[in-house]
This record gives sequence, C-alpha cells and structure tokens, in this order.
Amino acid sequence: MSEDWLDQIKWTDDGLVPVIAQEQSTGKVLMFAWMNRESLALTASEGNAVYWSRSRQKLWRKGEESGHVQRVSEIRTDCDSDVVLITVEQVGGIACHTGRQRCFYQRLTDDAWVSDEPIIKDPDKIYGR
Repeated sequence: MSEDWLDQIKWTDDGLVPVIAQEQSTGKVLMFAWMNRESLALTASEGNAVYWSRSRQKLWRKGEESGHVQRVSEIRTDCDSDVVLITVEQVGGIACHTGRQRCFYQRLTDDAWVSDEPIIKDPDKIYGR
C-alpha cells in the first residue's frame, strides 16, 4: 500500500497530528489524542486505534490494558490536513481512563467544572490497581 496519503498530513514540528475519536453510533466525541506517522499507518492497516503517548514516548494501542479498544470505521482529515478525525466503535462503551464513556465529561456551569457523566466502571477494576 502506498504511503503517499501520510505525506499529505501536516505534521507538527515534533511529528505529530491531533486526533479526535468520535463514536460512530452516537456522534459523541469520545477523546482527543495524538498520532505520529507510524501510529496513523498502523491504525489504517490494523483497523484499531493506535495513538502516540507523549508522556510515555511510545505507541499506545487503545485498549491494550483496559480491553476497551476502538474499532475504526472511518479516518478523515480536515480541510487543512492538520487534524485527523476517526470514527470508531468503542468496545465496552468506555473510552476514558476514569471509567467513563468519554473523556469530555466535565461541563462549565456557573464558573465551575461539573462532572455530568457517571463512572461506568471503577478504574481500579479496569486496570487492576
């Protein structure tokens, strides 16, 4: 398979591109992460989301510890080719390491951040801490 499509991405100076994961069935934004060239290529070829962990400086296969993988149904880029949107099936219904459906569970209300989505599963039980 040709990798010309990867050359069309506008990578940051450190070789990354921001990625938004959106749930296919609901349209909800599940999370934001980063990909490098290798992780985007792996995501396209394997069909499961693979990200780049900036804190750990390594590839991160979504669900490798939790089992909550993201099966990719579509990969898109924006008009400037500097942001990637992946449409996914979120296995297990949990995308966030806090045990919630999505990472965007805090809403600004009266000058304060309020958590407005429940914890589906205790993170200690997910990660065995």
